Amino acid sequence: MNDTVTPSQARALPLVLASASVIRRKLLDAAGLSHVAEAADVDEGEVKRRMRSEGAGVDAVAEALATLKAQHVARHHAAALVIGADQILDVDGLWFDKPADLAAARRQLQTLRGRIHELVSAVSVVRDEAVVWRHVARARLTMRDFSDAFLDAYLQKAGPKALESVGAYQLEGLGVQLFDRIEGDYFVILGLPLLPLLDFIRRQGVIAT
Repeated sequence: MNDTVTPSQARALPLVLASASVIRRKLLDAAGLSHVAEAADVDEGEVKRRMRSEGAGVDAVAEALATLKAQHVARHHAAALVIGADQILDVDGLWFDKPADLAAARRQLQTLRGRIHELVSAVSVVRDEAVVWRHVARARLTMRDFSDAFLDAYLQKAGPKALESVGAYQLEGLGVQLFDRIEGDYFVILGLPLLPLLDFIRRQGVIAT
C-alpha cells in the first residue's frame, strides 16, 4: 500500500470519519483533527455471519468491517482520507454486538461478569475506495463478579448510554466500576486505535510532525 502523498496533496486532503459513533468523533476532536462524519450503511451482522461461516477470525472480521465502512463513505468524498473503524467483543469465541435494549445489556453483562474478554478494535483508512493503511489492536479486560443488585443499579444509572458500546459499558464513565483488571491501550478500548492512526496521518503531512 502506498501511504505517501506530496505536501501540496496533503494540504488538500480532508479527513472523513465513516462512523456515527459519538465517542470516535470526540476522540478526533480532542486530538485536534478537523474532520466531518458520515455514517456508513453497512449490514454488519450479515458480514459477520458470512465471514464467520467461512472460518474468518475476529481480527479479520473487524478489519473487513472497518474497511467496508470507509469504502462505502469514500464514494461520496473523492480524494479524502476516510477513516473506518470497527470493534468486536470476544469472550471465549462468543462475539457481542451493541445490545439492542437494556434487557439485552443486562443479559450481556451477566455473561461477561467474572470472566476475561477481549476488545478487538480495527481502523482502516481509504482514499478513493483503495486501502492506504489499516491496523488492528486488542485489549484484555477482566470483569469483576458483581452482584445482580449492583448490575441493576448500574443499568439504571447508565441508562441508554449502556447501549452505545459492544460491552454495554463506557470505561470513561460509570462502567469502570465493572472491572477488576484492564490490560491494553485506552483508545483501543474506546474503539479507535488513535495513536497509530495519528502516526499515519502525520506521515501524510495532514498534521505537523
